[in-house]
Amino acid sequence: MSDRILGAFGLALAIFYAWAALQIQESFLSDEVGPKTFPLIIATILGLSSIAIFIKPDPDPTWPPMARIVEILAAVVVMFLYAMFLRQVGFVIATAVASAYLSWRLGSSPLMSLPIGVAISVGIYVVFHLIFGLSLARGPLGF
Repeated sequence: MSDRILGAFGLALAIFYAWAALQIQESFLSDEVGPKTFPLIIATILGLSSIAIFIKPDPDPTWPPMARIVEILAAVVVMFLYAMFLRQVGFVIATAVASAYLSWRLGSSPLMSLPIGVAISVGIYVVFHLIFGLSLARGPLGF
């Protein structure tokens, strides 16, 4: 039963995400792909995955312990804060902080999570901004 609830919630989230993506105003000088494409791809993947979970749920699901659920909720809060502060601090800084926290929670040591977060952030910046030419949120430092 819990898998069906998760599938229904995920499908509702995918529909809302697709609706929000369709509300994005396109600029006169946008690239060929446009700002709506990537969010719509994410919404489609989320929707299809949620439908699969809803149609074929796990017959005997096991829930993680409460401590693990709290960690998952903390990761959700970090991603929410990432989205909230992305414009203010810029892509590189926001992504470095979020990646460092998530890599720490995924098993790296607290000391190693900092260079991992910076490497992830700079790597994504190089690929998407410098190579593909996509515009990313600029922070107070100009990148």
